[in-house]
Amino acid sequence: MMLTTALGLFAGLTTAAHLATTGLVFFRLSRTKPLADTGTPFITLLRPARGLDPHDAETLGSSFTQDYPAYEVVFCVAHPDDPVVPLLHDLMARYPHIPARLLTGEDAISANPKLNNLQKGWNATTARWVAMADSNLLLPPDYLRTLLASWRPETGLVSAPPVGIRPQGFAASLECAFLNGNQARLQLAADSLGMGFAQGKTLFWRRDLLDAAGGLRALGHDLAEDAAATKLVRRSGKRVTLTPAPFAQPIGTRSLRAVWDRQLRWSRVRRDGFAPLFLAEPLNTPLLPALALTVAAGPWAALGLLLVWYLAEADLARAAGWPCGWRDLLAMPLRDLLILPLWLATFAKRGITWRGTTMTPPRATTALPE
Repeated sequence: MMLTTALGLFAGLTTAAHLATTGLVFFRLSRTKPLADTGTPFITLLRPARGLDPHDAETLGSSFTQDYPAYEVVFCVAHPDDPVVPLLHDLMARYPHIPARLLTGEDAISANPKLNNLQKGWNATTARWVAMADSNLLLPPDYLRTLLASWRPETGLVSAPPVGIRPQGFAASLECAFLNGNQARLQLAADSLGMGFAQGKTLFWRRDLLDAAGGLRALGHDLAEDAAATKLVRRSGKRVTLTPAPFAQPIGTRSLRAVWDRQLRWSRVRRDGFAPLFLAEPLNTPLLPALALTVAAGPWAALGLLLVWYLAEADLARAAGWPCGWRDLLAMPLRDLLILPLWLATFAKRGITWRGTTMTPPRATTALPE
């Protein structure tokens, strides 16, 4: 009897936690407020690029369509013969009215190739406000205004998770299921409770705060720059603030192997960066609660739990405008079936391989390269 009660309580608490995070994000995204008038200080938009991806013309081109009067775009590429270079030259020629430049070369300030690529851009500008945006992020016209309006007196960094859009095929829908209903939901809910975590897709800095902490070099003290940024900001007595809503990342096509490899890489980074939270990740799925409820109350009760769990996520996806077709709905339970195997596979080794570069954790580690 005591075991049955304990299993039922476990299923109820985990389901309540899922519904609470879903409700927090639903409420957050439903509050449409006009952007605060914060003036228009000059902003440098830093965009690292490497290789040529199918959506690059659109995502990198969105750098030039900002509804903001005082900004420059600085593209950072490690090698002058990179295939993305002609596209960047073409984009700069297409938007001559937007101040933009392309810098090539690397500064070996860390084991993180993204930071090594960005360092020259950081050195090349004296702007007080600097926004770093990954090349595969699609920036809405109010991107810079949103970042600036999200800054608060207690803020040390503004960040935002990505949400996957336009998946093509089932594997791409699986990628969106991880990004949207799982990772973005948890990050936005945590920020709503005052516990924001940086995400490397968007890092918006006030230059003097990061320079005082050691500049970009300090972000190389962990395996990935976003976990290092979270720790750095919290040590300074500030907080990471997330924008009200996430920004879109076109997904296109994916292979199942690519989704597995990417999620495993992120899982290893989370393990080294935030170990206590990582240990709780197997609870971030309805499978264990459903199993517990099967033992405590039978399979129909477990089926009811699963329906509640996934209907809540599907309702959030529809309300938020995230992909929610039949493939996306089928991808949700597959994602949850993979969470425990991914979690277990994370312990096979430390370190990650990102775009051909092997990175090992210094001592304490980090959060999420793409």
